[in-house]
Amino acid sequence: KSGIISLDPLNTFQKIGVQAQVYTIVNDETYYNDNLLNGWIEYPDMDVAKYTGSTTGTTRSNEICSRFTPITWQVDRKCHMVSASSMDKLCEEMKAQKADMSDDLHAHGARELVADQFAADNHQRLH
Repeated sequence: KSGIISLDPLNTFQKIGVQAQVYTIVNDETYYNDNLLNGWIEYPDMDVAKYTGSTTGTTRSNEICSRFTPITWQVDRKCHMVSASSMDKLCEEMKAQKADMSDDLHAHGARELVADQFAADNHQRLH
C-alpha cells in the first residue's frame, strides 16, 4: 500500500524524515508560539544541517544498530526561545491526537555518540 513503511524492500529513506529544533523555555509571552505541533519555527536564512542517520534511543549503540535506516535528518543550528505556555499548548495538543502521543510528553534518554567509522559522510549545509 502507498504510504506504508516496508522492511523488504527497505523504504525508510523514502518515507521517514526528521526535522529538529532546540528550544529554551522562558517565562515570557513575547515568545509565545501557538503552532509548535505542525512544524518547526521558520525564519529567514535558516542554518540547517542535513544528513542521513537512523532512529535514536537508548536501545541503539555502536554495536546494536537500528534497522530503520537511512533516515534523513534536518537539524536547525539555532536555539529558539519559546514561552512556557507554548510548551503547555504543545503538550495539550499532543494528548488530543488520535495517535496516542502520551509517551512523548517526557524527556527520553539519548543513544551514545555514533563512532566516526559509522557516521554518514554526506553532511550538507542548507540555506
